[in-house]
Amino acid sequence: MDTNVHLSSPSKPKPKISASRRLFLKTKLLKKAMTMLESEKQARIADKQRILDERHPTLQLSGLSMQELQNLCKEIHQKIDKVDEERYDIASKVAINEKEIQNLSQKVFELKGKMKRPNLRKVRVSAGAMLGALLGAKVKESVDFKANLKTVKKEEEKKEEVTDWRKNVDAMSGMEGRKKLFDAAQ
Repeated sequence: MDTNVHLSSPSKPKPKISASRRLFLKTKLLKKAMTMLESEKQARIADKQRILDERHPTLQLSGLSMQELQNLCKEIHQKIDKVDEERYDIASKVAINEKEIQNLSQKVFELKGKMKRPNLRKVRVSAGAMLGALLGAKVKESVDFKANLKTVKKEEEKKEEVTDWRKNVDAMSGMEGRKKLFDAAQ
């Protein structure tokens, strides 16, 4: 038997490129990508400027009479109106398309059948609030049990007003007071 043979589990194969070489290549690729992005930005800016120059030439206002300036203003105003109408039309088309995309994506999501259920939390709710939530607002009237009970009116006993007793004693003293008591009893 060979003593040089190892019976350990197979390990990962060694990479063909060293770590320092890999890092060097990554940094080189990142630098190249950054320069390409910068050149794309510059190209976009140049295209934008070129298109603006084509669509909007510089105005020659010197040497124009008042009538020519007014005509030029009217012409520019008509162009502005036309561009504004086009912008509005495009914006409305975009809004319609976005709604349609949203509806279609919702339908696709529903067709997949993978509706994600939210985690439910325990919430303390009173019985009246739960009935109102389950059965709607019209039930609140019938749930009010006390309102449906019959009310019994009790005859209130006639109570004499409690006043200062000193005034009462003065009023009842003598014959006049006894006469008042006699008249009240009848």
